[in-house]
Amino acid sequence: MVRKDKKQKSPQPKKKSSPLMPKLKKFVRTCGAEYLKDPNITSIGIGYKLKDGIPSNELAIQFTVDSKAVPEDLARLDTKLIPESIEIDGVKIPTDVIQRKFTAEFHIVEETPSNERKTRQNPLMPGISVAHVKGSAGTIGCIVNDKDSGIPFILSNWHVLHTPKGEIGDLIVQPGPYDNNQVDLNKMGKLVRSHLGHAGDCAVATIEDRDIKAKILGLDITLSKLGEPEIGDKVMKSGRTTKVTHGIVSRVNVISKIPYGGTIGEQEVGGFEIQVDPDNEPENGEISMGGDSGSVWVFKNSNGNPTEVMAGLHFAGESSTNPTEFALACYPKSVFEKLNIALSSKAELEKIRKYGFSTDFLSKKISLPKLSATNKKNAYFENENEVIDYTHFSLALNKIRKFAFWVAWNIDGGSIRRLSRKGLKFELDSQIPDEYQVGNELYENNRLDRGHIARRADLVWGSLEEAKKANKDSFYYTNIAPQMDNYNQSRMNGIWGRLENAVFDDTEVENLKVSLFGGPVFHENDIEYRGIKLPHEFWKVIIFTENSKLKAKGFMLTQNLDQLEVLELDEFKVYQVALSEIEQRCGLSFSKTLKEADSLGEPSQTHESLSKRKAVESLQDIDWS
Repeated sequence: MVRKDKKQKSPQPKKKSSPLMPKLKKFVRTCGAEYLKDPNITSIGIGYKLKDGIPSNELAIQFTVDSKAVPEDLARLDTKLIPESIEIDGVKIPTDVIQRKFTAEFHIVEETPSNERKTRQNPLMPGISVAHVKGSAGTIGCIVNDKDSGIPFILSNWHVLHTPKGEIGDLIVQPGPYDNNQVDLNKMGKLVRSHLGHAGDCAVATIEDRDIKAKILGLDITLSKLGEPEIGDKVMKSGRTTKVTHGIVSRVNVISKIPYGGTIGEQEVGGFEIQVDPDNEPENGEISMGGDSGSVWVFKNSNGNPTEVMAGLHFAGESSTNPTEFALACYPKSVFEKLNIALSSKAELEKIRKYGFSTDFLSKKISLPKLSATNKKNAYFENENEVIDYTHFSLALNKIRKFAFWVAWNIDGGSIRRLSRKGLKFELDSQIPDEYQVGNELYENNRLDRGHIARRADLVWGSLEEAKKANKDSFYYTNIAPQMDNYNQSRMNGIWGRLENAVFDDTEVENLKVSLFGGPVFHENDIEYRGIKLPHEFWKVIIFTENSKLKAKGFMLTQNLDQLEVLELDEFKVYQVALSEIEQRCGLSFSKTLKEADSLGEPSQTHESLSKRKAVESLQDIDWS
């Protein structure tokens, strides 16, 4: 039964992402801290405006406050009036003011009968008691690995493993001292990394002299992915105190003021908010209680069962003075980036990334394209290298335009596998900050398709394990560019999408192996749509060996993106061009070996508009010599 003093509100509806969401998120990130200087404001986030306590269809900047007050009482509370709306990039966004206060959940509650969550366990498992040697008790969220060394850690909160009085290297015990004060017998490891701030309340500790069980107690799942919660998502967690509870994401991109006591005092922590799921109410009405800190929230599937996708790291709950029950959790991607951790072991991480573009795939070494000095300034660097490797392909990412400068991939035509794309979803690459990628927000409710630069069918070759990984990797948004929905359905018979097949059909490709480079052409005057400049031209280079001779063929495609607004305009057109022209148009340079393999040589029409040239109207128009 729900406690009578805990009045639950209607659940948040699950709604489609609004094109306004990126702007609202940016506003909270950049301006939220200024609003939190007001002593009466406890958090700022994004949610659906409440009308008579029920979420509407209108997105709002939501403020929570210690006390609601009439205008004449604002001075007494040392607070200012929150405006009815805030203008963001020319759009007026309504505000919402809710009375609510949060507290970090390290205040231990009344003891309940002993259970496996509060006793010493070997193997260690997520969902059981843990704490700093001088702390109280929190929860092991999940088992993670150091991204560099692959060493396994436990993940929990800063205020569970570090505490206001702790420091790196301190002893961590399991169970926490509150559950068993024989700390010498319960040594588990040492604190190695922690963070408290906008990226979250999080920390990791080593595991010493204990075995490991990665399945979360009570949920019986092992985490395999990091997710991005949205308003209305259903989630569940397994904590030391309240065990398994269910919730619904009620606000996103929340920055809250949390009192941590001691010399730390009040801190601003980023995350999202969760309310009780009325279809799965906890017996005592509490979605979380003291001791649950550090537990992991996971997404639920349509059948109501837990998935292997992490939604967040629990760190705070509604203070006892509030009549409603809410919880706060950190975003997993922020936590994992800040702590330099991964769900995969080092061996698995190396396995995932070791199959990038092979420069020795053909009879002659083919070097990757090099970026111009200007492009290099705009590139995203991973470990001081602009080349990002996936299975059977690599790329360089333009962090300003948020699409790839180039993608390079290999095709082994002799070991291609027929794998289904069923169940695969387009995803942001969790190893790269979201701000440098374009996600699903660009492609909703319009004629834009998510177009693979390196075709999925080109990549699924090799061992079954490799092919499956390549199949999945091809759906990262870093390998996607916006293309009109008739991209491969024009009167040109989809020539652009058939170029790879054509080289196998029309030439004697040695060893059935082909290498390709491709990507968009970035122009300053590209059409801007939903805050993103859309490339309307693409390029591709096909490289192969025939009769012991290395050959390279360059192509350009012009895409009519005006069709976003106007129908029945010119269709796509494909042109065969010299590699040196692609270099000049794209700010790239190819190796001397590659350019010598191009039969077109130096272009005579570099500065001439593509539209004035003869397009490739059939595959027979292509010069493969």
